[in-house]
Amino acid sequence: MKFSELEYTRPDINALCKVFDGLTAKFKAAPDAATQISLIWEKQDITTDFNTNATIASIRHSIDTRDAFYEEENNFFDENGPLLEEKAQDFMNAVLESRFRDELEKEFGTLFFKNMEIEKKTFSPEIIPLLQKENALTTEYQKLYATTTAEIDGQVLPITKLSPYKQNPDRNVRKTAYIAEGTAFQGRKAEFDRIYSELVSVRTEIAHKLGYENFVDLAYDRLGRNCYDSCKVAAFREQIANDMVPIVAKLKETQRERIGVDKLKFYDDVFMFTDGNPKPHGTGDDILAAGRKMYQELSAETREFIDFMYDGEFFDVLAKEGKAPGGYCTEIQGYKAPFVFSNFNGTSGDVDVLTHEMGHAFAGYRAMRKNIVHELQNPTMETCECHSMSMEFLTEPYHELFFKEDTKKYVLSHAEDSMIFIPYGCMVDEFQHIMYENPSLSPAERDKAWLALEEKYRPYIDFDGLPFYSAGSGWQRQLHIFMYPFYYIDYCMAQTISFEFYLLSLKDRREAWDKYLAFVDKAGTQTFEDIVKDSDLKLPYEDGAIAEIAGELYEHLKTIKI
Repeated sequence: MKFSELEYTRPDINALCKVFDGLTAKFKAAPDAATQISLIWEKQDITTDFNTNATIASIRHSIDTRDAFYEEENNFFDENGPLLEEKAQDFMNAVLESRFRDELEKEFGTLFFKNMEIEKKTFSPEIIPLLQKENALTTEYQKLYATTTAEIDGQVLPITKLSPYKQNPDRNVRKTAYIAEGTAFQGRKAEFDRIYSELVSVRTEIAHKLGYENFVDLAYDRLGRNCYDSCKVAAFREQIANDMVPIVAKLKETQRERIGVDKLKFYDDVFMFTDGNPKPHGTGDDILAAGRKMYQELSAETREFIDFMYDGEFFDVLAKEGKAPGGYCTEIQGYKAPFVFSNFNGTSGDVDVLTHEMGHAFAGYRAMRKNIVHELQNPTMETCECHSMSMEFLTEPYHELFFKEDTKKYVLSHAEDSMIFIPYGCMVDEFQHIMYENPSLSPAERDKAWLALEEKYRPYIDFDGLPFYSAGSGWQRQLHIFMYPFYYIDYCMAQTISFEFYLLSLKDRREAWDKYLAFVDKAGTQTFEDIVKDSDLKLPYEDGAIAEIAGELYEHLKTIKI
């Protein structure tokens, strides 16, 4: 069945709440562990149906944010999702309090319960109105971003379509594109500031009502982080600042020399070669065809997966007006189908979608076919990002399908860009810690904090007086800050793991793939730390890990000659 053919039905929330109440009562009255185990699986069937409809509505809304029907359906789930969450927590509490817990732990494992205990802390019925408000604000931000347009070259374009101009070989065109983008965001700065102020306020209020000192610890628990805390993340960020930023500064100096400018400006930041950045050859359909061939040849496992994705049209990747920004992979549980969403823009980022988001999709595809409960199908997010970011590198032998004679340029720029990204990602993370530890900061104080972090993590950046960016407002275009708080550091830590897989693949491709497949197939049955250790890889926050990994990658990059 194709995605366009999937039926959507708005769930009856009142009826579902009653079903959950009955299920919880049956669980509490169950005479033995076997009955409770069957009720846990029955509960999964009920939530699968709800989540399937919610996901279909969300996808169709993001494909066209102007579609009034799916906008209303998306709003419905924003408002009613927390109501069902309350009932789900009642059931979860009954599971945690089961008199047969020892037997349940033998069936589902101790991590199943540890994750539920973390999740329990993040919800209380009294915060439902606040959760509804938080959902509405993130939806408002997404729509505001999606409808922000820039004037350039006599056209009015969605922000997502500026990338080709920002990578143009003509420096004046690049500068003009950044001015257009900055001007567009600046024109809506007051609205973005207001939305973020309200988000910080409502999230802080939620945290206080749940007994947290501030939103930071609540955010970590929401993300299900079950083996590390903010102290380890801070240690990781400091390693990046001390051991990776100097290496990135060397890469930026090499880039400056390569493109022939006296001093790198912000509008040079993503411009890697004098004749332009490598672009995939052909149309969007050509790129998709090459992606299918790549996965069909990579392995037997990826062949089965990609045929399922393409035959079912479980992706929407071409940019168009009204489409939400960004990219994501989600899961339509009832059909055991991943779905990939993005905005192709004619740059190498289009190929990154087919490697990164399809990496998520591949892991989800395999996990949904295992006989494990939903709670253990997906690991925590930093592990999920290991799946995707490592796939970007493990598909490298097939990148010629997209880039032809420019393949070596892409290989170099992709690896460089992956390392360059990490300090920026750490900056995003530290910024959020500052914001939620100091929730009363004014918009001007937020911008000042962002500029200070620019000096720490990207000292080589010169904003050259660009509107919006030079004033420290650039954080507003990072949708994760608004929609997925504290998620961004997961990318950074996962990127270091991907480097380990990449460096191994340069020595032994078969060993790297086998290790990656074993890593993926653990799904969410182990913590991030345990999966990494069992894979004989270095933890990102392990003392000295960044200096070793970044140093080895930098030495490899120096051997790639263009």
